[in-house]
Formats: sequence, C-alpha cells, structure tokens
Amino acid sequence: MAPKKSSMPLIFFPARGQVLPEPLGLVLIFSSWNFPISLALDPVIGAISAGNSVVLKPSEQAPACSSFLANTIPLYLDSKAIKVIEGGAEISQQLLQQKWDKIFFTGSPSVARIVMSAAVKHLTPVTVELGGKCPTIFDYLSSPSDTEVAVKRVVGGKWGPCNGQACIGVDYVLVEEKFAFHLIEMLKKTIKKFYGENPKQLKDISRIVNKHHFQRLRNLLEEPLVAASIVHGGLIDEEKLFIEPTILLDPPLDAEIMTEEIFGPLLPIITLKNIEESIEFINSRPKPLALYAFTKDEAFKRRILSETSSGSVTFNDIMIQFLCDTLPFGGVGQSGFGRYHGKYSFDTFSHEKAVLQRTFFLELEPRFPPWNDFKLKFIRLAYRFDYLGLILLLLGLKR
Repeated sequence: MAPKKSSMPLIFFPARGQVLPEPLGLVLIFSSWNFPISLALDPVIGAISAGNSVVLKPSEQAPACSSFLANTIPLYLDSKAIKVIEGGAEISQQLLQQKWDKIFFTGSPSVARIVMSAAVKHLTPVTVELGGKCPTIFDYLSSPSDTEVAVKRVVGGKWGPCNGQACIGVDYVLVEEKFAFHLIEMLKKTIKKFYGENPKQLKDISRIVNKHHFQRLRNLLEEPLVAASIVHGGLIDEEKLFIEPTILLDPPLDAEIMTEEIFGPLLPIITLKNIEESIEFINSRPKPLALYAFTKDEAFKRRILSETSSGSVTFNDIMIQFLCDTLPFGGVGQSGFGRYHGKYSFDTFSHEKAVLQRTFFLELEPRFPPWNDFKLKFIRLAYRFDYLGLILLLLGLKR
C-alpha cells in the first residue's frame, strides 16, 4: 500500500511524482460452486488487503459451504466491513440493483451477462472469471517415461478436480492420428490405476453438483453420433448423480460437446494429421481460459505462445498455474477479463492514484519584445500549458 515513487522528466523540475494505491470502496463478490471455499476467500483476501469493505455472495448450489462461510466469517472478521449474504437468484438480483464500487464475478457466461448489464447502470467496474473449452495439445514424446508422466497429469487434471467440473480443467485433447490409439490405451490404464475397476463405489471422486447439470451432461452424451464415439466409460447413475470418467474419440465437431464448455467427466480426443494443426484448431474457437501443451519442441512452444491467445499457457502440466500466486490468473475474450491472485488481487481491488507535487520555487517567465497584446498572450499561454513556451525560452528567440 506504500506509495511508489515515479521518475519525473526533467521538464517538470522541480517536482516529485508517485503512484498511490487507494481502495475502490464497497466491493461485491460472487463466488462459484465448484471450489466454493477458495473461489470465495481468494478474492475476499485481495479486496480486504486493498482496504475495501466487502459483501460476499456464495453460490447457493453449494449450500453446505455457503452456510459455513456465513456462520464462520463473522466470528473472525469485522461484520461492519465484511458481510456474507446467502440466497438464490432473487437475492443476487437485489444485490445487483445496488450501487457498488467494484463487482467481482466467478461463474458462467450467461450469468456474467446479467451481472454486467446491471453494472452498466452505475458504471461499475467488473472483473469476470469465466471458463471456456481449455484445450490440451499432446505432442509426440519420444521418452516412454515422459509420456507416462504426461498421461498421469492429463488424467489428474481432467478427473481429479471436481471430476471435470473445473473452469481450468482439460476440456479436450488434440493429438496426431498415429498416436491416438496409444494415448487412449494409456489413459484407460491410468484411470483404472487411479480409480479402480468400479469408480462408482469410490467416495473420493466427485459427483455432479445437481440434477440440472447431470441432465445437461447426459444430453451431451446421448446425441447419437457422440454416443457412437465413446471408447471408454459412459456409465451414468442418475440417483447418485454419478458419471464415470468417459473418453470419446473424434465426436462431431459441430456437436454441442465440442461447441460448449463440457464442465464434467467427459474427455473428447480430437485427432489431427499433424500436431501443428492444433494452433489453427484452437484459433478457430473462442479464446480459452487456459491452454495446455505437452511437448519438448521449443520451436513449437514459441509458435503456441505467439500464434494463440488464452488466459494462460502451461507447458507439460495441468492446472498448476492456478496455485502459483506470483502469476496472474484471469481470462481473455469470452473466458473473462481482469486478473487476480497474490499481488494481482491487491491491484484488482485498488485504484492507482497519480500524485504530482511541485513547489513555488523557480518560476520562470519569458521576456519578449513589445509585441501586440494578442501575440504576447498567445506565447504566454503556450508557455504555461505546453512545451512551446519552454522551447522559445531556452532558444532565446527575440522575434
């Protein structure tokens, strides 16, 4: 929060400049249901550190965590400065009708449009953390051990966090045709190693959050051409809201599973003639929140960085960038805008105020020959408000 000195050009001598962070004021934070603790507290920490007062609206789709936050936060934080308000869509609409100095939203694009429409009425700045279809480029790796590690990280990054219900989880994999069968067999083997023969019996693999999202995922799978592309899994249990880790090979690209964010345990494998075609494939779709690539080809890495746009790029791992608070986290385009984590959270909830201090010392006035009043006023005006006067003075022009 300390002011940061700013170097001043010589033309402003004598003067001092600094940038002073100041709190935005009253902040409204909407958190998501899939990581209902971290996605609530992470932005709250940033807002408090910057000196703001906060209203937190947890997701009603994770009621146990919402209740925990509402009951626990007042025990430790000043309830006059930090409040937790529970409720559904009606409560959210009432909150959005109020005037805020900043709104921070994590969730779906459809709800984000509602939030932004309400924010426009008061010209309230908004940070929006969304998602999108995060691709994973799987290049050929000559070392079997490297391939094994990469496959483990794909399986962990797809089905580990909330069983695919994560905005930065793997949405689909791009791989060369000649390597696809080997990759699928390794994925199957690793899924079995991680989750056993009957994942349905496990207590440590997430269920689908509610019936609405369960039905949405079932509809994705029940499209005839999509169902025909299943090469592993596909088991569903509506009563227990369970969907088995599922792999699909080359589902139709115009099917909903390939046009909408999956947000579930379904993994399409898309084959390409050449892995470098993945760049064109990714660019033909909305910008993702995260892009992953397993490759040792440095030239290919440079192409990915320079020729694609995404919220983040991670090479040879999955989701690890979310845990690194020295890197900003945020989207671009339809995957969101704004950033946070670590110091970036402080910056998101601060206004950087420019401060310039001058003295009354060294006030110079140009002396000119007796020109008419109009010319004299013009030159003096230029001197006071532009560089022209100083240039005339330094050059010592007499005419």
